Amino acid sequence: MTPAPLALAAALLGAAAPAAAETVNVYSARHDSLIEPLLERFTEETGIEVGLITGSSDAMIKRLEVEGRNSPADVLITVDAARLHRAEESGLFQPVRSEALGEALAPHLQDDEDLWFGLSMRARVIAFSRERVERSELSTYEALAEPKWDGRICIRSSDNVYNQSLLASLVAAHGVEQAEDWARGIVENMARPPQGGDTDQIEALAAGICDVAVVNTYYYARMLESDDPGVRAVADEVGLFFPNQDGRGAHVNVTGAGVLEHAPNRDNAVRLLEYLVTPEAQRWLARVNHEYPVRPGIEVSDTVRQLGRYPFKQDRVSLGRIGELNAEAVRIFDRVDWR
Repeated sequence: MTPAPLALAAALLGAAAPAAAETVNVYSARHDSLIEPLLERFTEETGIEVGLITGSSDAMIKRLEVEGRNSPADVLITVDAARLHRAEESGLFQPVRSEALGEALAPHLQDDEDLWFGLSMRARVIAFSRERVERSELSTYEALAEPKWDGRICIRSSDNVYNQSLLASLVAAHGVEQAEDWARGIVENMARPPQGGDTDQIEALAAGICDVAVVNTYYYARMLESDDPGVRAVADEVGLFFPNQDGRGAHVNVTGAGVLEHAPNRDNAVRLLEYLVTPEAQRWLARVNHEYPVRPGIEVSDTVRQLGRYPFKQDRVSLGRIGELNAEAVRIFDRVDWR
C-alpha cells in the first residue's frame, strides 16, 4: 500500500498524536492519482485536511478488521458490490442519513441500510470482433450460453470479482438453477481457459483467439486513449455491445464508499461523501477513469461517449443484493468447473 502525500499521512501510519479537529482519514482501493486531486479540492473548499492511504481492496478491508476500534480511518473507498458487502458483513460501516447522498443516487446504487454509497459506475458488457461478428448477432448475456458461441468466448477466471457480481445478477434475475445452466454454457463455449484481465480479453479478440468477450467498459476506454498506437489499433478492431437493452438492462457496478463504524471524524467523513457526489466531483470521477457518473445529468467524457449507447438501460437490481449473492455465485462457479 502506498501512503499519499497528503496531510495526516503520518497519523494514518500510526503516529501517536491525536487527529486535529478538522481532518478526515481515508483508506482507498483506488489508485491515489484517481482520487487525490478531488481530495485536495475538498480541502480547498472546506478547510478539512485529508489523510490518504491506498492499497488493494482486500488489503484495506483486512487492515480495518485488524485495527478495529483503534483505526484512524474515517472512510473506506473500494470497488464492486461484493467487496462493499464484505466490509458491511464485517461490521466496518455505520449508517449515514444524508439527504444530499440519498437524492444524488438511484436506489440500486446505494445500500438499503445507508451503509455505503456509489461514487462512480461501470458496466460489464460484451466486446466483439468487428471482423467476425455482426452487432445484430448480439442480444443478451443469457444468449452467450447458446451453442452458436461454442469455442468463441474469452472471459476472465471465476475468482474475478467482476464475473462473480455478473453471475450474482443472473441469480437475482433467474434463480440459482438457470444461472448455473448459464455458467455451464459459458464454460462449454470458452475459446480458451480463463486467463488474464479484461484488457487481455480485448487483445485476444483482435488476435483472432475468440469472437466475443465480457469486459468492463473502462478497460476498453483506456485502450482508446492509449499513447501507444498499437494499443489503439487493437481497440479499433473491437466493438462494444450493451446487453439486455430490451429487458432488464446491462449489469452495472460501482466504486463505493462508507463511513467507518469507529470513525474519529464522523461529521467530516459525511461531508466528504456528500462532496464526492456533487456535480463537480462527479464530472472528475467519470472523466479520470472513463466511468459513468452515479449522479444523473452529468456529462461523460468524449471517450466514454465513443463506447456507445449512452445513456444505456441499467439493470436496477440492488447492488446490495448482488453483494449478498456473491457466495452463491462462487459456489456455482465451482460446480460448473469455471476456473
